[in-house]
Amino acid sequence: MEKSSIAVKCHSQLWFVLIASFLFVFILLLSDYSALSAGRNTQGVTYFISNFANVIVNQDHSSSPPHHDHTTPTSSSSNESKSWLTLNVTNSTTTANNNTVKSVVINNPPVQPMSSEIGKKNSDSDSCSGRYIYVYNLPKRFNQDLLKNCHSLQRWTDMCPYISNMGLGPRIKNSKKQLVGNGWFATNQFLLEVIFHNRMKQYKCLTNDSSLASAVFVPFYPGLDVGRYLWDYNISVRDASPLEFVKWLSHRPEWKKMWGRDHFLVGGRIAWDFRRQTDKDSAWGSKLMFLPEAKNMTLLSIESSCWNNEQAIPYPTYFHPSKDSEVFEWQRRMRKRKRRHLFSFAGAPRPDLKDSIRDMIINQCQSSTSCKLVGCHRGANKCDDPLNVMKVFEASVFCLQPSGDSYTRRSTFDSILAGCIPVFFHPGSAYVQYLWHFPNTPSKYSVFISEKDIRDQKVMINETLHRIPKRQVSEMREEVIRLIPRVIYADPRAPRLETVEDAFDIAVKGVLDRVERIRREMKEGKDPGIAFPELNTTKFDMPGPGRERKLRSFRQHK
Repeated sequence: MEKSSIAVKCHSQLWFVLIASFLFVFILLLSDYSALSAGRNTQGVTYFISNFANVIVNQDHSSSPPHHDHTTPTSSSSNESKSWLTLNVTNSTTTANNNTVKSVVINNPPVQPMSSEIGKKNSDSDSCSGRYIYVYNLPKRFNQDLLKNCHSLQRWTDMCPYISNMGLGPRIKNSKKQLVGNGWFATNQFLLEVIFHNRMKQYKCLTNDSSLASAVFVPFYPGLDVGRYLWDYNISVRDASPLEFVKWLSHRPEWKKMWGRDHFLVGGRIAWDFRRQTDKDSAWGSKLMFLPEAKNMTLLSIESSCWNNEQAIPYPTYFHPSKDSEVFEWQRRMRKRKRRHLFSFAGAPRPDLKDSIRDMIINQCQSSTSCKLVGCHRGANKCDDPLNVMKVFEASVFCLQPSGDSYTRRSTFDSILAGCIPVFFHPGSAYVQYLWHFPNTPSKYSVFISEKDIRDQKVMINETLHRIPKRQVSEMREEVIRLIPRVIYADPRAPRLETVEDAFDIAVKGVLDRVERIRREMKEGKDPGIAFPELNTTKFDMPGPGRERKLRSFRQHK
């Protein structure tokens, strides 16, 4: 009887041990599962003193986490998150069999069930943080309708062929295999507005929510608009569209966020064409950039003027690759090219400009057996033939880039594309213009000869270039070839280039950095207006000794 009683007790104890062990293992498994489902936070540690009902309570609370926007959390938002976690712990307290049981969660984010699509969206959001751009859907009269009337865009040129292929122009026939790939087009230098707009449509971080945008792009085509009325039209006609444009813009809610200081637009002509100095009908251009609203925006144009709310970006070239491999192959070819001309010049004289040195440049080229001249006077079409221009530049060590009607030239970028070292005669032709796209040290990629020295006949170009050591020439050429991706605009119809940043990418980065700086200054209580309409009267001064130091200082201020 005693043995039977002992057997029963042992049997009961055995079952108790088995049941307790089973429950212990079961609880451990539940705690492991919860840790895995809590967002894979390796820093968080979860301790459970609970039953299964408690786990359900926790997950019910976690299924509706507090709302988080796309901005970077501040210290206050972190405190709010911690408070929510504390509340979750408190509400998880239940009573069972008169015993208090608690679920304690330490430093663990709430459970957020997430589909693969939601995860992809959040991943994209993170990668685009600080880079979102909102694009206005402007009334068609400010862009699309201009292209429909392409025959009237310029007085002496039918622009209709050039707006084909999303503004790239007609494809160049490469029957002699002079060029690499199919990314070559007869691109007009005034179509940057269209090309940039179409490239923006491929931008990775576009948003339809303007509240998330770090910058706002305004796809107005001011160069094509004013180009119709530069001759034989009064100022009322030239200013009509700009006035309508800023009126429409100023009523947008996005405008009032920073009063336009986060807005930017692109001008396919030099900035002076949008800064008419007087209201006389004989004065040139429109007054777009002198309108009060425009003073708060950033203008990207092929050449900037003396105002601080302008930034020059490269002219469009003939090369618009759709793949990285096309860029790399072209660079390899330019490295191997034999260059039989020491220097070359493609251009025409400017007899109506008394300060122009074009005549002297042409005379020096013609008198040297080391120079190749491509005459672009009226009646000659050699400069209009992309294959002919590229052929000469590819065979030249140096390419002369004197000022013409304005400081800058499209030829500068064609020569860089050909691996030809540019020779500048005025700082306004490049050094104070393309600050985002060119190196800080001009001597790395170019030669500078003062206009004054040419005018005073103190310098012979042939002798100056001959004196440059061969090793230095090789280093400059390599730097120019490395610049090629930075001065081209990729084909907007193709997927984005994978590893190469083109002129568009660099320009967008520059705008985002500029707007972020202005936004930061506004938060600090500084007056952002100083950075916009201010006139920089020394911008185009001829640099003297310490030129590179002055240029670096100017870049930092910009």
